[in-house]
Formats: sequence, C-alpha cells, structure tokens
Amino acid sequence: MVINATGPWVNQVHSIASGEHYGVSGRVLRLVQGSHIVVPKLFDHGGCYILQNGDGRIVFAIPYEQEFTLIGTTDTEYRGDPGAALITDGEVDYLCSTVNEYFARKVSPADLVWAFSRVRPLFDDGSVKAQEATRDYVLQLDRGDDHASPPLLNIFGGKITTYRRLAEAVLNKVGAAIGTKGEAWTSRSPLPGGNFAVNGIDEQIDALLALYPFLPRSDAECLIARYGTDARTILGAARSLKELGKYFGAGLTEAEVRHLRRREWAITAEDVLWRRTKLGLRLSVAEVEALERFLCFNALDGHIRTVT
Repeated sequence: MVINATGPWVNQVHSIASGEHYGVSGRVLRLVQGSHIVVPKLFDHGGCYILQNGDGRIVFAIPYEQEFTLIGTTDTEYRGDPGAALITDGEVDYLCSTVNEYFARKVSPADLVWAFSRVRPLFDDGSVKAQEATRDYVLQLDRGDDHASPPLLNIFGGKITTYRRLAEAVLNKVGAAIGTKGEAWTSRSPLPGGNFAVNGIDEQIDALLALYPFLPRSDAECLIARYGTDARTILGAARSLKELGKYFGAGLTEAEVRHLRRREWAITAEDVLWRRTKLGLRLSVAEVEALERFLCFNALDGHIRTVT
C-alpha cells in the first residue's frame, strides 16, 4: 500500500500516480499561506492573548523563547511552490496594525526580529474566504484500475495539532484495505522525552540540576523545554561544561549539536538553529558561521560534507 502524505504537494504526487495506475481524483487542495512575526516581548507575564480583528479573524500574541512575543497568523490564498512561501509586506502591516489596536506598546516592521511563512494544505470545501475553509482532513482511498497496483491512500488537509489522531485514522484505512495489524496505542504513548506530567517541568529542571550541578539554570530550563527527559541523554557522563565540547553561544554546546545530528537528522546550521531549536534568535552572525563550519568540516558521523 502507498500512503500519499505529502502535505501541500499531495495533488502533484497523486497526479503522477494516477496518470499510470489510478483514476483521477475529484478532491481539490486549497493552499493558504499563514505568516507570523516575532518581536521583543510585549508583556512580562506568561499568559496569551487572542485578539479579535475587524475582519472577523483572530490574531494571537503569545510569549516566545523567554524574550520575545510571537504574533500570528494570516490567511491568504497561495499559488506557487509551497516551499517558496515568504511573508509579504501586507501581512507584516496587517499583524502590526492588529496588535497595535490592543497593546500600549506599539510595534512596526522595524521591530521584527524574525518572520516566517508556511503553506496550509487545506481541503477545499467550497468556502469563499480562506479563513473559513475547513481545517479538518479528508482521506481518499484509490484502489487502482487493475489488481496489480497497490492501494493508494491520499491525505488531504490536516493540522500538526491533530496529527496523532489523523495518523490513527489513516491506520484504520490501512487496516481496512490490507488487514489490521494491531490496536491503536499512540494516545497512551508520550513523545520522546515527554514521559512526565504536564505541570512537572520545574521538577524536571531541578532533577537535571541535581545530576549536573555545573549547568547554569537557564541552560537547564532550555534543555528541558526542548528535550524533556532526553536532556540527560545529551549531557551523558559530563561533569563539567568543558566536557560538553565546543561552545557556540546562547547555551548551545557541541554535545547538543551532536545529538541533533545523530538523533534528529540536523545537517545545516539552519536545521539546528531554526528547525530544531530557535537559537537563531540569539546567535550572532559570527557564531552561526562557526556552527556551520563545524557541521561542514567536523566528521560527526565519520564523513565530511562537501561545501559547494
């Protein structure tokens, strides 16, 4: 069986398959761009705000990485390569003007420390406005025009916040097509490093500091926030900061970088600083360059990557 879980590229992948073996899909994907901005923090407490905009949409402002506020999001129709989405000036102005209606401290495009855009692969339910399109997912099973082709399951839509339920729904479809292999278990299984109570973060930080008393508390807080109990795997048998290897800045050590490369497939500095952590908000240009050189030329896994 083949599962087409390619997000915003699901239609293209289905078209490639359907051209040879499968019937043409009647499902349509709607691409909607969502953009966010990050600014120096607008408030000191740990609460979040949901702001009602005049156009009927909501915009949120939430604490982000201790020193910042994350503001989002937009809903605009998108056409083009989903991997090339970039925030527009209009989206920046929209988010700034919305929060400026509510906060005493005003923000402008000059205050941005980071901005990012992603494309939502929504199932097209015929809604006129992008923000009204369903965030639910639709699963379509194509059995092919001949018995030689494996079943093809296409996933239209869905959100990262409901990915575990979506995965179980997909497996139910798989079981119906080729036979059930086992019972559902994901709702009872913690994510890596997450095998502790939701309100137990402070306890985990204290336990980490008890094992590694040389660690600054701010570093322990960041490690627990990013890795939970897996932070102990990163620190290993270290008994001093020096034993964690090269220091890249903002608490990032060689030990953490090696963990990200071996366990989370990080290859570039961008992977480490933005896709696995958000330390790109804190490292200087020189520190980023030092990290990139380390990743390029240090044989972390026995190989040196060629830089072109």
